[in-house]
Amino acid sequence: MPSALCDYQEVIMPRLTHFDKKGRAKMVDVSKKKETLREAVVRGSVFMNPKTFKSILSGKIAKGDVLAVAKVAGIMAAKKTSEIIPMCHPLNLSHVEVNFYPIEKESRIDIEAKVKIKAQTGVEMEGFVAVATAGLTIYDMCKAIDRGIVLSNIHLVKKTGGKSGTYVGAIHESSVQSSVGNGLPPAQKGLWPRGKPFGTGARSSKSSK
Repeated sequence: MPSALCDYQEVIMPRLTHFDKKGRAKMVDVSKKKETLREAVVRGSVFMNPKTFKSILSGKIAKGDVLAVAKVAGIMAAKKTSEIIPMCHPLNLSHVEVNFYPIEKESRIDIEAKVKIKAQTGVEMEGFVAVATAGLTIYDMCKAIDRGIVLSNIHLVKKTGGKSGTYVGAIHESSVQSSVGNGLPPAQKGLWPRGKPFGTGARSSKSSK
């Protein structure tokens, strides 16, 4: 006889759409869905030691302008999401924006990606891939001086459009801290959102193609 917990889960858990009736993976058929304006906002954080943080912001990393390269990497990755996430649909994105918010007292750089499209499916995964890739690019650009960099707390902040409508997520707490002990993730500090992104104007990069 099923337990009360199992019965409860069967009632409240939504059906996984990427599996058929036999449990085999499939791409969801969105051909009958209406095109709506869809947007997703995803955020994450990169922790590092204070010296690395200062070197990034002062432009003293040997490989070049870390955040400028990370912006471009995040935008490019968003447009390639369907090539690395198996069941994602190829999408002609309307807009991708990646911004950075340095937090000096914690030697932390927060990343935010905003993705927009008018289509039959959402762009949450494109936002996740943009943030993750931007963070990984920061690591790659700085690993020669700091291999203890930690990328964490990547989460969906908001999504709009589609049949399910608007979703606003609670900022997830994370136990992950940098190896150099530079404080807590933004969820535990209540720091989202904050002011203008780093390099607004000179370094702000957008794609609206």
